[in-house]
Amino acid sequence: MATMRYVLMQQKEIIFFVEMPASHAYQLSALNLRLHKEIDKLTAEQVPSLPYAVAECDNVDLHGNAASILSGLQYINELERDFSGIQEKSYPLISLLTEIRALQAQLEQWYEEAEEA
Repeated sequence: MATMRYVLMQQKEIIFFVEMPASHAYQLSALNLRLHKEIDKLTAEQVPSLPYAVAECDNVDLHGNAASILSGLQYINELERDFSGIQEKSYPLISLLTEIRALQAQLEQWYEEAEEA
């Protein structure tokens, strides 16, 4: 059984967890920090809002429905879709998309290998 970690995300008053392979959780946190650092440089009209990676933890037991758990692949797929839809003209958005897609590819490979095992 694979070891998973959870990245706690917060967007305004909404909190949720992203379930990641333990070997990739830090990459999601680092990507989130990088995106926040660069998102203000985007000049497009429709820039997606991003949650903040608040913490990482090894276990999550939800009590009630105030929070939810998303799979890492689902989250990164949604992130890639949101950023690929930005109509940016000034900032080199391709570098951010490259980082998102690199993690996306790693997760796809991880999940494929986990299914085979």
